[in-house]
Amino acid sequence: MKILWCWRCRMELPMLDEAEYKKAYELYGKSIRSREGTYEERFKELMDYYEEVTGFTKTIPNAIMHHRIAQYGPPCEKCGKPYRTPLASFCAACGNKRPSSSE
Repeated sequence: MKILWCWRCRMELPMLDEAEYKKAYELYGKSIRSREGTYEERFKELMDYYEEVTGFTKTIPNAIMHHRIAQYGPPCEKCGKPYRTPLASFCAACGNKRPSSSE
């Protein structure tokens, strides 16, 4: 788990590493396939897991699935916010052009 800027939520939030995301993905799939109980009851296991790992409550199950470290690039050299994707060529926050790996 790592705290990073989320472009969709427009705030810093806990992001899951690949092992944590794998478990969350499994719980999310189980919740989606379930036809029993209310929305809150079906996603309770996922929400409890996310809170256990991150300490963060009051989130939306779909948001958890985009709070994944691997979806973001490295921090911008100028402003420190992560590039939106691992392949982004510029920082959407400050406009900094990302140095190419061939330089």
